Amino acid sequence: MSGAMTARAEMAVRRHPLWVRLAHWVNAGAFAALAVSGVAILLALPRLFWGETGANDAPAWIVLPLPVNLEQTGWGRNLHFLAAWIFVLNGALYLLIALASGHLLRRLTPDRDQLHPRHIAADLRAHLRLTGSGAAGARRYNVLQKLAYLAVILVLAPVMLLSGLTMAPGVTAAYPELFTLFGGRQSARTIHFLSAVLLVGFLLIHVWQVLANGPLDLMRGMITGRSARTSADRATSGEDPR
Repeated sequence: MSGAMTARAEMAVRRHPLWVRLAHWVNAGAFAALAVSGVAILLALPRLFWGETGANDAPAWIVLPLPVNLEQTGWGRNLHFLAAWIFVLNGALYLLIALASGHLLRRLTPDRDQLHPRHIAADLRAHLRLTGSGAAGARRYNVLQKLAYLAVILVLAPVMLLSGLTMAPGVTAAYPELFTLFGGRQSARTIHFLSAVLLVGFLLIHVWQVLANGPLDLMRGMITGRSARTSADRATSGEDPR
């Protein structure tokens, strides 16, 4: 009987609902397409400006060490436009369900104990040592993960969307207020690029955290929705898969 009870205790438990997993992998594919097509577009003008105008022979705020290549712009813009709308619509649907289901509050909002300076300092030390959170810490997102996710969802993604729309002449013809918001088309392009760099940085840290905290189990959870962690662990941590 004890063996059966142990087997039941070790049974995989729910970790991520289907809608979270679908949103995650759709966004992963869309972001990969955005990154590749974004570089192709950037090669046409690998210089960043502030204001309304900019050109390859004009003084730039930032000069990127990339060769000028005008031949990649066509397919790059088409793919970027398609992937951007997939990314935006998928993200908007995720945010809507996360708000309606309480997922955003339960899983991504820092808990009271996580906001204690001592807790934040411990998480920072763990990250600086390039070590994982350990089994206990992995039962829920740590405070740095939660703050990073909220920053991406509520700040970086909206900035990326609005700055991208500011570079579309058809959009700015209808909403010229976007120029005022970003200080010009080239300013919006620069902000769009810097936001993309921050998102790539977030992605690299996200991948590292997966590798540092049991990649096989975490990948299993994001693919199948179930984790190998025990039911007892889940109950102790208060983990809620919704």
